[in-house]
Amino acid sequence: MGVMKPWHIILLVVVLVLLFGAKRLPDAARSLGRSLRIIKAETKGLVDDGNDNLAEKSDAQHSRQPLQGEVQQPGQPQAQPGYQQPPAQPYVDPVQRTNDH
Repeated sequence: MGVMKPWHIILLVVVLVLLFGAKRLPDAARSLGRSLRIIKAETKGLVDDGNDNLAEKSDAQHSRQPLQGEVQQPGQPQAQPGYQQPPAQPYVDPVQRTNDH
């Protein structure tokens, strides 16, 4: 059996029974099995979705059209008629604020 001898396994089982109790061990093993099945199904779903997404992306590249209109630079507010921007509030350091209280 290599590194694990039969008495190692027996000792491990005894310690588990003492720690968790004989009633909880079957429930723990059952929930562990369910969790492993869920993880297996989700990873298989991710792999399948990954293959589907690659096919969709290759099809979508041919149907793209260039944008029409003005391009706005990030960080610049969009000008809207009749809209006034609210006044900026001063920055308060959270550490300083908690030290003041």
